[in-house]
Amino acid sequence: MQASLRTTSGRQALHLRRCFSAATPVAGRPRTMATAAAAGDKLPPLVSPEWLAERLSDPWVRVLDCCWYMPVHGRNNHADFRANRLPGARFFDIDGVAADAATARGLPHMLPSEQGFAAAMDALGITNDTTVVLYDHLGVFSAPRVWWTFKVFGHDKVAVLQGGLPAWRAAGLPLDTSPPPSDSHMFAASAACAAPPAAGSAYKARLDKSKVRSIDDMLANITTRREQVMDARSGGRFVGTEPEPRPGLRGGHIPGARSLPFPTLLEGGAYKPAPALAAAFAAAGLDPSQPVVGSCGSGLTACILALALYQVNGSLAAVYDGSWSEYGGREDVPVSTLPVDP
Repeated sequence: MQASLRTTSGRQALHLRRCFSAATPVAGRPRTMATAAAAGDKLPPLVSPEWLAERLSDPWVRVLDCCWYMPVHGRNNHADFRANRLPGARFFDIDGVAADAATARGLPHMLPSEQGFAAAMDALGITNDTTVVLYDHLGVFSAPRVWWTFKVFGHDKVAVLQGGLPAWRAAGLPLDTSPPPSDSHMFAASAACAAPPAAGSAYKARLDKSKVRSIDDMLANITTRREQVMDARSGGRFVGTEPEPRPGLRGGHIPGARSLPFPTLLEGGAYKPAPALAAAFAAAGLDPSQPVVGSCGSGLTACILALALYQVNGSLAAVYDGSWSEYGGREDVPVSTLPVDP
């Protein structure tokens, strides 16, 4: 292992320090997770690099690298994990720990079955009592999707590293740059998830179906408007003036949805403070005290919004898992291109 520093602007560094000190105060003396639980501490949704660094040796803490990229990023998540990762981190392959049948239909990284998720957790050495900390390589991008996945399968002891790998570097903390043990170890969770269901998984997963929306749910909601729909895509994609990155999809949005591009909630690769998040929801015409459903291109950046909303109201938002990859590929569903629907 070797320490690796990343330069950062003064503004970004100041913002990261404010977020860390406000969201996750670090005690002067490290405590084990068992001691913290006995003291009644609740794991916050975001943790700082300093908080995590004090707990890397705790056997009840598991760190997962969740890096994933859009083609426009021009990066490979497998290569990035092999090159640089937090000490002891294991790899959570977002496209691998997913529903194979949905992937075959062109819907990427849809939620796996309970059995598939449980098998992946067994392969990663995670129990129902493990505290899981997630990070990605862009700051805040793909890790919130995995956070929402853990939450929706009933695992509450999960947090996202605020600012991700860039913040870890900026704090001057060590990175593991040695080759991973083996590719079979790296992809063990994906292989376990894709294998035929096996009885007797040590991990017990229970999917909260009330937090997952289907296309039928979204179509019904156009009429009932029982739930607010927040769309994490860019404003141009929302109104159909920018092309979709996936071929064959229509432009526009689900009628009644509100536009809240996910970068609005971030600054310097980290979440803005909770009051700023609340203001962003209000500016988008969304009421955090009422039911909200997240949508985006493929169900990934919608979870950036879901984690932001969790910081505002403490509730887990539902997500339309198929998102625009499913809805925009249909010719028999209504689409709006208005900036604000009546």
